[in-house]
Amino acid sequence: MVADAPELHVRESRFGTWFIHTWFWTHYVVEAAVADLARMIPEPRESFATIVDVGCGWGLELSLMERRFHPRRLVAIDIDAKMVDGARAEASRQGLTVEFQQTSASQIALSERSVDMIFCHQTFHHLVEQAAALREFYRVLKPGGVLMFAESTRKFIFSWPIRLLFRHPMESQRNAAEYIAMIRESGFSIDPSAISYPYLWWSRPDGGMLEYWFGIAPRRVREETLINLVAVKR
Repeated sequence: MVADAPELHVRESRFGTWFIHTWFWTHYVVEAAVADLARMIPEPRESFATIVDVGCGWGLELSLMERRFHPRRLVAIDIDAKMVDGARAEASRQGLTVEFQQTSASQIALSERSVDMIFCHQTFHHLVEQAAALREFYRVLKPGGVLMFAESTRKFIFSWPIRLLFRHPMESQRNAAEYIAMIRESGFSIDPSAISYPYLWWSRPDGGMLEYWFGIAPRRVREETLINLVAVKR
C-alpha cells in the first residue's frame, strides 16, 4: 500500500476535484468514453469476470462498469486515500460489491494473469511512471485480456484553460501517436479499428461554438485532443 507517493502522480487541483464530482464529468466524459471503448472491443463478451478500474477517483463510474460489463469481481484502485474513501462510500450508496486498493498504477496487488479487463480512463496524464504502469497492466491481465484506455493528449492538457484550472505532470504528457507507440512497446496488440480520436466539443479550443452557432465543422487535419483505444494482451 502506498500511503503517499507524490513522485508517482500529480494530485488534482481543488477545482479538478470538484469537477470530477459533477454530472457533466459523468455524462459527457466518462459515459461517452465507455460507450466508444465498448464498441471497439475485438471480441465482445456478455461478462468480463474480473475488472480493474485504475484511477477510480470518486467511484462515479463503478456502477456504469457493473451495468455494462457484469463483472463477478470489480477492483478499484487509486493512489489518493481521500478518493478511495469517497469511492468506497459511492459503491456502498449504489449497493455495489467492490474491492478497493490504495496503491499506484505500477504496484497493483493482484496476481499475474488474473484480470480480464483494465479500465484506465483519464488517469495516465496524472502519472509520472507511465511505462511502469503499463508493464503492471500487462502482468496482471490474462492472455486475451483487454485494456480500455482513454486519455487526453498533450494538445488538450497544454491548452490554457486546462493549465489554469487543473494540475498535471507536464513533462509526462504525450500526443496520440506517442501513447499508441508506448502501449504497443509494452507488448499489447492494438488493431487500427480499435483506435478512436473523438473530437468532443469540450476538448476543442473554441468549446465547439463555431460548429454549434455557425455550422463550421472542425478541420479534418488537426492535432488530436483525445484518444480512446482498446489494446489486447496476446
